[in-house]
Amino acid sequence: MPTAIDAERLQRLLLDGPLEVEGRLVEASNFVLRVWIDSDGERIPAVYKPVRGEQPLWDFPEGTLAGREYAAYLIARVGGWDCVPVTVLRPDGPLGAGSVQQWVGPLEPVTENDLLRIDPVAAVPSDYLPVLGVHDEEDQPLVVSHAAHATLRDVALLDVVLNNADRKASALIVDDDHLYAVDHGLTFHAEEKLRTVLWGFAGETLSQREIGRLEAVRDALAGVLGETLRGVIQQDELVALRNRVEDLLQTRQLPAPPDYRHPLPWPLW
Repeated sequence: MPTAIDAERLQRLLLDGPLEVEGRLVEASNFVLRVWIDSDGERIPAVYKPVRGEQPLWDFPEGTLAGREYAAYLIARVGGWDCVPVTVLRPDGPLGAGSVQQWVGPLEPVTENDLLRIDPVAAVPSDYLPVLGVHDEEDQPLVVSHAAHATLRDVALLDVVLNNADRKASALIVDDDHLYAVDHGLTFHAEEKLRTVLWGFAGETLSQREIGRLEAVRDALAGVLGETLRGVIQQDELVALRNRVEDLLQTRQLPAPPDYRHPLPWPLW
């Protein structure tokens, strides 16, 4: 249920408005809260992820996930991806610094959608792209596939740019025919860590529209955006981000899954 407030005003409200805590989202692996902001008689829901509630990870620097959520929004905005909800990095939430993001979708979180499927081999829809083969408890072959929507391909390209290590199906939210992508805490690592359920687009040639997005990100990283990100992600991660964008502009195709590591998140949903 995205608000009708324009993005700039919403960004100010998320950054400066008083946050009323409703409660914890227990499905999240970290400590995540739903909060409300009052604005001119309208109550706006948002997701607040305090830094102090982040679980330590062996491969990501401690206390950096909220900043990565904000950095992902900045990249998406510059590149013209409208799939990432408005996000801010707030220094003074009820539990201290953290990210605050516009709530999208129904108020009761939906953990499954039809964007990703598991079917017997003969039952895979013709308009779905296969991702991998698996077997059920009776050792019957099944296929994991995802829809071939252009909006999903937009997310797939954005995830390559962000080096998203955790693109699950549950982090894709459809609301009023608009696709949103959330949960960008595990992004921007200096090492290649892309783990996604959207590998069905692998190897496809980038369109001129997609190349234009990458060029916009490249140019922004050479200016104000690059300076902004210096205070949000680490220097080696910023260098790796620039290199990924340049590599995409040179190859002009979406990458294939690596064969030297597991390329999928767990769980898939």
